[in-house]
Amino acid sequence: MRIVGAIDSDYGYIRDRDHHILESLILPKIKGNEIYILRNEDESNIGWMRHGYFWDNIPFMNMIWVDEQFRGKGLGKQAVLFWEDEMKQKGFKLVMTSTLANEEAQHFYRKLGYRDAGCLLLENEPLEILLTKRFI
Repeated sequence: MRIVGAIDSDYGYIRDRDHHILESLILPKIKGNEIYILRNEDESNIGWMRHGYFWDNIPFMNMIWVDEQFRGKGLGKQAVLFWEDEMKQKGFKLVMTSTLANEEAQHFYRKLGYRDAGCLLLENEPLEILLTKRFI
């Protein structure tokens, strides 16, 4: 697998699959280098990762997706570690993400060194767990 920055031609791929972002924000995020594409050996897209900035200064991973047939092979871990390295190279000392309390992803992030940092409870929604990881 290769992880590359999304380019304008990836717009349709993201628009058709990422239902957690306003369509009007996809191109600005591509131009801002805030979306990465996971590519298979044959150069086909098999997932994506999208981030932004919490309080405009802490990298926050909003979404990571690996197509179902490619899960369980360590690609998600590889993608998160790639993103963390990118953020370290930019000089950040802390990164964040979140996951719903009823999802297994919380265990995935904790295994990667993320620590619980708080939670958010919105009306009629499951508890959202905020997680952080500090770089030494």
